[in-house]
Amino acid sequence: MKTRTKILLGLNNLFPAPTHPFNLQNEGKKSYAMWQYENGETTIELYLQGYSKEQMFKDKIVVDVGCGAAGKSLYYASLGAEKVYGLELLDKYREEAEALAEETGLSDKFEFVAGDSANMPFEDKFADTIIVNDAMEHVSEPEKTIKEMLRILKPGGRIFINFPPYYHPMGAHLTDAIYIPWVQMFFPDDVLIEGYKELVKDVPDGEDRVNFRISKDENGKEYFSYINKMTIKRFKKILKAMNIAPEYYSEVPLRGFLKPAAKLSFSKEMFVKMAVCVIKKD
Repeated sequence: MKTRTKILLGLNNLFPAPTHPFNLQNEGKKSYAMWQYENGETTIELYLQGYSKEQMFKDKIVVDVGCGAAGKSLYYASLGAEKVYGLELLDKYREEAEALAEETGLSDKFEFVAGDSANMPFEDKFADTIIVNDAMEHVSEPEKTIKEMLRILKPGGRIFINFPPYYHPMGAHLTDAIYIPWVQMFFPDDVLIEGYKELVKDVPDGEDRVNFRISKDENGKEYFSYINKMTIKRFKKILKAMNIAPEYYSEVPLRGFLKPAAKLSFSKEMFVKMAVCVIKKD
């Protein structure tokens, strides 16, 4: 084990474990899907200053990109959507999603769709609303994903995007095991990979977690494949290159008193809690 990995593991013991759905599920407290469902309101709250729930969902065809176990998709269905399609790359979540749909009585308003966001299995002008909650930082091809969303969106429809930038305190997306804030700024990926593997090796779904987060490139080198390290700067650059002018855009600070730091160009990536963007198709 690398010396830096030992330091990482030692420091990790100094920080409290945040609530994480993977751990709640392992402890038998709550399924991932139910956790998503119960937290559905938080996935759209940052839009509600400018858009009502009725505008977003009432009688709409909705596509939820990167839905995971689709608890949030079902929450959107409960708000009066005509139908919600949860798009997820990993088909392993289908059973859990469909079970919760039955439990909540929303099966007729929901469909789990296994597919790639860069090549969506939907026809042109299909959806009224597209939700991209905590997913833009995960898609492997962001530009293609945005193009696909615009293709399947009806004229007048909207895409609602929110994501934590990579240099957010928990932007490494490893908080099921690594609790150190801004850890990705202090340790390189090879150390994070070794440390993460060590921390999850004895949990029941440890192997699944590793396979979910880590892949090997063509040279056999391990890397975090489940995130694309999306920053605010990169996201804005993508929109500019695609000639997209958001209808609404906001950068929400981690805390109110950190608002000045979240506005400075050299520190905003670290102190913005969420980038929020709404794109309307003409």
